[in-house]
Amino acid sequence: MNNLAPGYRFYPTEEELLSFYLRNKLNSRREDMERVIPVANVYCFDPWQLPQISGEPCIRDSEQWFFFCPRQEREAHGGRPTRTTPSGYWKATGSPSLVYSSANRVIGVKKTMVFYQGRAPTGTKTIWKMNEYRAFKEDAATTMSTEISKQRGEFSLCRVYTRSEIIRAFDRRPPVAITASESRRTPEALPSMETRFMAKRDRSEGSSSPEDDVCSRSMHHRRTNDPKGIEDNGWDLLDWV
Repeated sequence: MNNLAPGYRFYPTEEELLSFYLRNKLNSRREDMERVIPVANVYCFDPWQLPQISGEPCIRDSEQWFFFCPRQEREAHGGRPTRTTPSGYWKATGSPSLVYSSANRVIGVKKTMVFYQGRAPTGTKTIWKMNEYRAFKEDAATTMSTEISKQRGEFSLCRVYTRSEIIRAFDRRPPVAITASESRRTPEALPSMETRFMAKRDRSEGSSSPEDDVCSRSMHHRRTNDPKGIEDNGWDLLDWV
């Protein structure tokens, strides 16, 4: 991985993080997993120190970094995890949410946190954020609950990132894929100037002709297929990077 091609970026989906990386780590299936996502107790570091110890694909990234975070000892005995760092603390925002696969199956839980510098409750909010992912136990794969008892706690997968002013959505994909055949399809030919002139004359005389219908349909096709007129359906420019 030391010879990554220019422009390469490690940008996995939430489904890939949970179903492949975290699941393989929990089941000890891949020995090389830590080259991509290393094991680190993220609460022992301030967030700006984490990029230096990130995996090979993210070491040069300027926006996001991934880590396998081991379960804390007090958490293993039923206590709450400690989220304080040397100079601040992580604070959860909102409630944990379920993560779904592309097949609409529940595969895990996500918790979002924001880093505050200083000590609670007077800390100063920073631009650093984190998504903490936990996988469900095999026998709880069909659950619709975020109960901790149904989650595997040996490791969580943490995505640390900085808040950006650019509107973006992690794990967003275009709702409809454009096939190669559609991208090569040529648009319908527009009517000639003569045909449009005759259609305009016929309309002014109060009559309708086949050429008029062709012109109307063609111009409607041109309007509805104009890229500038297409409604934004939630596409994200970063999906094309």
